[in-house]
Amino acid sequence: MDNLTDEQRIAFEAAAFRRLVSHLRERSDVQNIDLMNLAGFCRNCLSNWYREAANEAGVALDKDQSREIVYGMPYETWRDLHQKEASAEQKAAFETSRPHE
Repeated sequence: MDNLTDEQRIAFEAAAFRRLVSHLRERSDVQNIDLMNLAGFCRNCLSNWYREAANEAGVALDKDQSREIVYGMPYETWRDLHQKEASAEQKAAFETSRPHE
């Protein structure tokens, strides 16, 4: 869509990001390893990208702060409430699906 202004594009991208984060918060049953196996990214990746963008813009944001933005709570709290041990199948799928350097 070439007819969008930069301001509109940024607003729409921000709205989509907020919707994605909200959806991921609602779907705490979906484990990060499932996201990695299906999409190649997870909540931690998203928080890393957020932090990198903030840091590139000169805003100091650490890993814990960016994770709290994505998870809606401290990561340790989310992990204790929602994270399950990955199954052998999930781990095997992760090993075969991730890019190897």
